[in-house]
Amino acid sequence: MKNVDDLIASAAELADRGLSKGEIADELNVSRETASWLVDRSGAATKPEPEQKPDGPHDIHVDWNAIGSGGRRLTYIGRALADLLTETHDSADVTIGIEKAGVPLATSVSRELETSLGSYSPAKHQWDEGDIEDLGGGFSRNFAPVSGQRCFIVDDTVTSGTTLRETIESIRAEGGEPLACVVIVDKQGVDEIDGVPVYSLINVVRVGEK
Repeated sequence: MKNVDDLIASAAELADRGLSKGEIADELNVSRETASWLVDRSGAATKPEPEQKPDGPHDIHVDWNAIGSGGRRLTYIGRALADLLTETHDSADVTIGIEKAGVPLATSVSRELETSLGSYSPAKHQWDEGDIEDLGGGFSRNFAPVSGQRCFIVDDTVTSGTTLRETIESIRAEGGEPLACVVIVDKQGVDEIDGVPVYSLINVVRVGEK
């Protein structure tokens, strides 16, 4: 996707397929506010959203399809993420991938670091309208449990840090210990969340505003 029109078209297609706005945000690697704006602009929205500035929310779209569409490239990126995690000087029992994009990355990281593999579905996947605080995420029973385990967390991007914070809190609530987070791209320049370090291959730095 090269421009905003492409993003709007993609948001419309995803909305027509029945994805929530939270899932659309995850698929397009943008914030929930940006996903809502894109769906509204596409005409696929069924309910009004809070008014945005005419030029839309300030956000950055990250398209890593060239990585995700190639198993070998995905493996190489997973190895790079695993290498970042070795800087923690900690060893984890479980590598948690945040659905959807974080899971294939976590699979590669888990294999490289020789840990078990876990999967977490965040609350935003259920979000469409209203207060996301009323929703909850959860760990998949088809993957490794986190109770009593030391955990690394893997995702593709940091947009606001909300999903990483939710995952950290959920791991602790399950009796696990989050050691570190790692992502491909950090849009916010986040060094740590709730005392847990965050590592990224790429940091996006905004210079000025539109």
